[in-house]
Amino acid sequence: MAEPTNEPCATCAYDVRAELGEGPVWISDENAVYFVDINGRKVHRFVPELGEAHHWAAPNKVAFLMPVDDGTFLAGLPDGLYRFDPKTGTFDKILEVESDKPGNRLNDGCVDLYGRGWFGTMDDSEKAASGSLYSIEHSPDGFVLRQHDTGYSVTNGPAVSPDGKFLYVCDTPLGVIYRFDIGADGTLSNKRIFARLPEEKGYPDGVVTDCEGNVWCSTWGGGHVRSFAPDGVERAAFAIPAANVTKMAFGGDDRRTAYVTTARKGLSAEDLARHPQSGSLFTFRADKAGLPQHKIALSKAS
Repeated sequence: MAEPTNEPCATCAYDVRAELGEGPVWISDENAVYFVDINGRKVHRFVPELGEAHHWAAPNKVAFLMPVDDGTFLAGLPDGLYRFDPKTGTFDKILEVESDKPGNRLNDGCVDLYGRGWFGTMDDSEKAASGSLYSIEHSPDGFVLRQHDTGYSVTNGPAVSPDGKFLYVCDTPLGVIYRFDIGADGTLSNKRIFARLPEEKGYPDGVVTDCEGNVWCSTWGGGHVRSFAPDGVERAAFAIPAANVTKMAFGGDDRRTAYVTTARKGLSAEDLARHPQSGSLFTFRADKAGLPQHKIALSKAS
């Protein structure tokens, strides 16, 4: 077990200094990590072994990328879901989400082992509890969107346990990580608090799970990635040389190399002088292996 530390264990992998870096995903057949800069309206791709980087401009704030099994991504933009094709750099709208709530935007997503996507929405001003939790699946008739829960000011995280039985989601300003049961038909039930972060540890942002069912939570304003055992007890903490830590992904051949996005948003000049590489992509070696990156399944509809 890694001992919690306040000494940074992470190093800078890609000194990009994004305004609001988020949503890393590891694509193993490319040996690359994709992530977004929400406020910078960019998608980034970084190949650690080669030190190569590329980026694409997005038509609006792009909050997350969910890989699709045809090599594209589902991208969350403020008004809905788009297909992003890295070969052409194009964004094609496929589905409107909350068109009746112009103050909301999409925020953070994941894909479970069944090829189902999960994502949340939030009030872009981070005040009203107008956000909801959704799933997206592909069927023979196209994509099917389902709303599962509502009343969030900033949804973050969604992550699914390795066996597909539990979903974790954060309401960041409340400092809470919730846990749901997932039914065989994809319905959610039995919402309860999985963990609560005290303010001095920051606010829970993106979460992911590893192969043993531990939950890894990045902390906004907390400068750490914190790992919780399946019973909700904190088991390890990894310090990142940036205050606003947003999400991590497991990568590398053994899925034990963590890639962590961070943000410059909201930091003072003193904060940036202390951590000048804030907003960059950081990396460290995790003490547990992550799950393979699942993809939105189109093929099951055929």
